Amino acid sequence: MSSVSNLVVLDLVGIFVFAISGALVAVRKELDLFGVLVLAGTTGLGGGFLRDVLIGATPPAALADWRYLMVPVGAGLLTFWFHPTLGRMERSVNVFDAFGLALFCVTGAVKAAEYGLGPAPAALMGMVTGIGGGMARDVLAGRVPVIFRGELYATPALAGAVVAVVLHEIGLPFWLIALCGGSLCLVWRLIAIRRDWRAPMPSGPSSV
Repeated sequence: MSSVSNLVVLDLVGIFVFAISGALVAVRKELDLFGVLVLAGTTGLGGGFLRDVLIGATPPAALADWRYLMVPVGAGLLTFWFHPTLGRMERSVNVFDAFGLALFCVTGAVKAAEYGLGPAPAALMGMVTGIGGGMARDVLAGRVPVIFRGELYATPALAGAVVAVVLHEIGLPFWLIALCGGSLCLVWRLIAIRRDWRAPMPSGPSSV
């Protein structure tokens, strides 16, 4: 498969996983079917949409390819009808979300690098691709975004994106780039979930 085909496949898998997590948030907020589909689509497509606009890949893939729209719709409907089962699988959903983060940080970084961005901006675009949809979801749902609540989420995404960019600059095959960069992000995120690792928070009273 070509690099472009690999990017599309990994993008769609990541979109599906993220869309489920967004739909679950909507169900818990007691939103209607439309609200569930909106949050599913926002979570699944938000990061990639933002990346494409920033790097000049217009129209964004989410608007140019019907598959990018159908995948979050399918994930949203699946969650709407089977949310009790998916809700009981919360830990599994977190694991799937970590896989989605790993996929997106790699595809975002590689696509940005292929559009001519330097290593540092391309790595940042990889991180944005991974966390952008979740941030938009939390804002729409009236929650403080996950990445601001101390969870190690953005840092693993940035680390995986950096590895992906470095390996892309070297000229390694895409599958090896995805394996190395994605594995670093995935393992770091899963260990953080299991051991409850958190980013440093301010100490002392919050009022100043």
